[in-house]
Amino acid sequence: MTPLLDVKGIAKRYGRHIGCADVSFDLWPGEVMGIVGESGSGKSTLLNCLAGHLAPDAGEVWFDTRVDGPKDTLKMGEPERRMLSRTDWAFVHQHARDGLRMGVSAGGNVGERLMAVGARNYGTIRHQAIDWLGRVEISEERVDDRPTTFSGGMQQRLQIARNLVTGPRLVFMDEPTGGLDVSVQARLLDLLRGLVRDMGLSAIVVTHDLAVVRLLADRLMVMKDGQVVETGLTDQVLDDPQHGYTQLLVSSVLQV
Repeated sequence: MTPLLDVKGIAKRYGRHIGCADVSFDLWPGEVMGIVGESGSGKSTLLNCLAGHLAPDAGEVWFDTRVDGPKDTLKMGEPERRMLSRTDWAFVHQHARDGLRMGVSAGGNVGERLMAVGARNYGTIRHQAIDWLGRVEISEERVDDRPTTFSGGMQQRLQIARNLVTGPRLVFMDEPTGGLDVSVQARLLDLLRGLVRDMGLSAIVVTHDLAVVRLLADRLMVMKDGQVVETGLTDQVLDDPQHGYTQLLVSSVLQV
């Protein structure tokens, strides 16, 4: 079996500061990988390198494409990488406004991604947009409303609909519940868990919240100062942490 994503030796520096150093791992079809660590640990730098938002200083990111099999995405031309980000890849930002067109209606936000991959029939696009709004618990009556009229939780659910409407196989999530109220976080996590399961998605989830990875992730990587200090099955790492830093992260949550 071929991994969906094969990451080899990703490294990124900002002058003397290490963003991430020699990170390697495989991600398998249908698997969710959580990446945790405190602010400055390198987890967001790694995610942005993998997703093509940052150019790493070294390394390879092999993705098992539908047609040509494994290809190093870092060596793809810009048009090919852009099409990949519209079809098989998706990116859920921490702040929904970074992933939405705030001046376009809710239905238009979802429909734009369909149009980017060639959809042209207005009726079909609108029908699919309404269907996806329903799947993320947004009423059909809001299809023509702009995201500026939505709550933070609704904006995040709309961003998820916009990302998943084209049926991607890999979703990058950067602190997907960050900045939301606890009750809103719980609802969003339940929604995400259901969508990941029902669609058979692979995902890489970056968060500082261990409850998020406990609920969503099959495997876990712990990062500190740009290095992966511990990795393993999520429950195994959280219930029996081996590295001192992981023990500190887990104990700090238990003490809250």
